[in-house]
Amino acid sequence: MDAHVSPSRVAGRARAPPSKSYTHRAILAAGYGAGTVVTDPLDSADPRATGRAVEAFGGTVEWVDDDGQAVEEGASAVEVDGFGGRPGTPDDVIDCANSGTTMRLVTAAAGLTEGLAVLTGDESLRSRPQGALLDAVESLDGRAESTRRNGQAPLVVGDAMGGGAVAIPGDVSSQFVTALLMAGAVTDDGVTVDLETELKSAPYVEITREVLADFGVDTERTDTGFRVPGGQTYATDEYAVPGDFSSMSYLLAAGAVASEEGEAVVVEGARPSAQGDSAIVDVLDRMGADIAWDEAAGEITVRGGDLSGVEVDVGDTPDLLPTLAVLGAVADGEMQIVNAEHVRYKETDRVAAMAESLTAMGVEVTEEQDSLTVHGGDSTLTGATVHGRGDHRLVMALTVAGLVADGETTVTGAEHVDVSFPDFFDTMAALGASVSVE
Repeated sequence: MDAHVSPSRVAGRARAPPSKSYTHRAILAAGYGAGTVVTDPLDSADPRATGRAVEAFGGTVEWVDDDGQAVEEGASAVEVDGFGGRPGTPDDVIDCANSGTTMRLVTAAAGLTEGLAVLTGDESLRSRPQGALLDAVESLDGRAESTRRNGQAPLVVGDAMGGGAVAIPGDVSSQFVTALLMAGAVTDDGVTVDLETELKSAPYVEITREVLADFGVDTERTDTGFRVPGGQTYATDEYAVPGDFSSMSYLLAAGAVASEEGEAVVVEGARPSAQGDSAIVDVLDRMGADIAWDEAAGEITVRGGDLSGVEVDVGDTPDLLPTLAVLGAVADGEMQIVNAEHVRYKETDRVAAMAESLTAMGVEVTEEQDSLTVHGGDSTLTGATVHGRGDHRLVMALTVAGLVADGETTVTGAEHVDVSFPDFFDTMAALGASVSVE
């Protein structure tokens, strides 16, 4: 499926979808417990994959509408009857589809099973590194191996891992820490995670700790990492998911680069939380956009301005890189996106993908292993056919670029927005964007 975008102006009110990160964690936390209703979830492909994993471990998960009726899409709540602590051995392979978060969080959960669980996913997911997490499970006396012995899925995990101390690198994925903290809470001895390198994407661990606290699970920071005491119980009757700042970034960027003169884009659902990607507000302010966040109302208002490139460290905010690259293409001067090597290990190598796509659109870029510099002052965005590479964040960021490119832009793989923002194109059209999908 392709998206066709023509130069256009945007204005009006929009609501970003609920947070994918919080939805994943809330559904699995509910699975570890006895019974929870998760309200305002993101109903998309990735959280549904986590829900299927909870069912594979012996829980029940039902996505329902406002009337409590089961629905295939557009659910307003998830009713979870959990597996009550230790997950059962699945009857079949767990297919995590394209969801890296599901794969990593569920790997540690699978390590708790008495038997063995087999985890797999699509081609993209089967190319992503899991080795450090597998080593951690094995060091906790579980079994964890890659069927191809390359640290990538398919994975075989189980044999009732226990608690203890593990050492893992912090610069591959913060999801390894999240997975071990969530699983460690129900072990007898708890789990201490010592970080061997600097933790990248650290705010995502704080999201985890925030969700666990809401489920009554204690965690703590240590001098070298994190610890979760054992013997704990997940318990809350209801959990409300906040709005997603990663998804908001595309709407805010659209307002900053393509708002109607004298008009604004207002993004609703911007409730303060531990999400690192709320940094997009500060970045746009530093770049010169007219932006204001009413935290009490949960609304961010943004208008265009004379944008200038700035330096942004994405060590804690890897999902913002595609949005930042597009902003840099429109801004004067240089946009320097640094501390970015870990962004190469997402659904695709997002550093290389954005460099390739922006180059195709006439933008000068300098790509290095750990950084991407966009020379917006020396470039003119021009419509072209660019490839989404099966990555929802690339598709949405490049759509924003198409709003201000000369001529039509075609973004391939438009269907992948279903991963995190299923109504993205409808939302953009409602703001006035000239975009069609076919």
